[in-house]
Amino acid sequence: MGDSDDSYDFTNLRPFIEKLREGYDLVMGNRFQGGIKPGAMPFLHRYLGNPILTGIGRLFFSSPCGDFHCGLRAFRKDAILKLDLQATGMEFASEMVVKATLSILRVTEVATTLSPDGRSRPPHLRSWRDGWRHLRFLLLYSPRWLFFNPGLFLITLGLISGIWLLAGPQTIGSITFDVHTLLYSMTLIILGFDSVIFSLFTKIFAIVEGFHPRSSRVDAWYHWFSLEKGLLVGTALTLIGLSGSVLALGHWAVHWYGALDPVRTMRLVIPSVLFLILGVQTILSSFFFSILRMARKSATESAVSSMAA
Repeated sequence: MGDSDDSYDFTNLRPFIEKLREGYDLVMGNRFQGGIKPGAMPFLHRYLGNPILTGIGRLFFSSPCGDFHCGLRAFRKDAILKLDLQATGMEFASEMVVKATLSILRVTEVATTLSPDGRSRPPHLRSWRDGWRHLRFLLLYSPRWLFFNPGLFLITLGLISGIWLLAGPQTIGSITFDVHTLLYSMTLIILGFDSVIFSLFTKIFAIVEGFHPRSSRVDAWYHWFSLEKGLLVGTALTLIGLSGSVLALGHWAVHWYGALDPVRTMRLVIPSVLFLILGVQTILSSFFFSILRMARKSATESAVSSMAA
């Protein structure tokens, strides 16, 4: 498959054929290895767009390809059809590489040369629009990098700063951090928790709908987790939050429900609210997970029935 704009030499396809005969499922051309002739690729595409998008793709999906957007590639028809490619725009080029990598197809690349195209009209490529479509696709296809890793970072940052501030105000130089910073620390934990949960839901939904191949790690977590376990954890977190709230209420009662010192009381109230929120979110997330679980079971049964037929 290749762009029909005279930018690729279709008389020099032997390297692609040889790789297919060696057993590879997808053979990508690499213009940066084979050479880019003067005027064949805009400066921004050559030194910014392609390297950045390809680098992100290699990082997110551990792809061996050094040129995600080469318009000349060869593949085994049966292998590519099984990928069920869905993209209708320029991101189709990335989807083929990403899905082939995720499906553990044999992927390699060969050097190819890019020449100035011979079209009689201006190219239909829109650099920023199409670049964003490629980047959006890479992000949406990698919930681990888009949601899970940032979520873990927020949780870790919130825990470290929160534990540091629970003991009392902390001063660095002339700056004092107190309950206001503690509130933001707890907020980071909530945001991170939401992001991690959302990444798991996104991954399961993508597998159910056939966008992602099955993952051994997700399968292990999927079989271990259950609605009952989620409800148990959520209830425990909620009870901790309620216990802290009762203690705070008792402290308020001792002062005849009058004014309190927020520096002291907020160190109990803020963590209590955190546990209440995490508990309720865990319970609700567990119910939603059970719905996805039923959807995945139904999808698996349908696939088995189709194969049997």
